[in-house]
Amino acid sequence: MRKIAVLTGAVLLAGEALLAAAGPVAAQTPSITLTCAQAAGIIQKQGQAVFATSRTLYDRYVRDRSFCVYDQDTRPEWVPTRDNPQCFIGYTCFEPFRGGGRN
Repeated sequence: MRKIAVLTGAVLLAGEALLAAAGPVAAQTPSITLTCAQAAGIIQKQGQAVFATSRTLYDRYVRDRSFCVYDQDTRPEWVPTRDNPQCFIGYTCFEPFRGGGRN
């Protein structure tokens, strides 16, 4: 029983560390509250951000592939903003060889 308790504690600590590392990326800003230039500027300055594109949808957007995991690639993304319904703000990361690509 003691081994299970120690292992569970280690898993919880690892999970907390991952959440702490997410930091500002974990915050969701509604894209519709920003202008296109503001949204794109956030991505360019910070390298990554999470934008909510509706009440139930959100995604992480990145400046370039260096913000993705080693086996991921990027694809361009457009989001609705206050002044543009189709604002190009950057890219999202996806796994091209695991069914994450678009046909």
